[in-house]
Amino acid sequence: MLLSHLLRLFKFGLVGLLGMLLDFGITYSLKEKLRVNRFVANAAGFSVAVVFNFFGNRAWTFASEAPNVEGQLLRFVGVSLIGLLLNTGIVYFFNHRNVNFYLSKALAIVLVFFWNYAANSWFTFSG
Repeated sequence: MLLSHLLRLFKFGLVGLLGMLLDFGITYSLKEKLRVNRFVANAAGFSVAVVFNFFGNRAWTFASEAPNVEGQLLRFVGVSLIGLLLNTGIVYFFNHRNVNFYLSKALAIVLVFFWNYAANSWFTFSG
């Protein structure tokens, strides 16, 4: 049982890593190559990564066959947006206590990863 949870956590992390690479690639391409506004490029990269992560986690990590894909997607997006707010708050908290910005961001990524995993396990893909 513990091994299956660890394997699922690993899969969740791998899907998230691929989503992060997709996010960065899209953001970079839009901003640097097409000269799209950086915030628009960032939002586009984040949005595509969330959709990619949803389908990757639905199919591979959680092997969900629930018929209500739209409901799961809405829950996943909600969890992701809460994760984004948590990430921003954690970065703000540590950075305003003179912790290096990138160290603050790394701490936020680790903490929010566990939030996202737990929330999606219990809320998005529980059934």
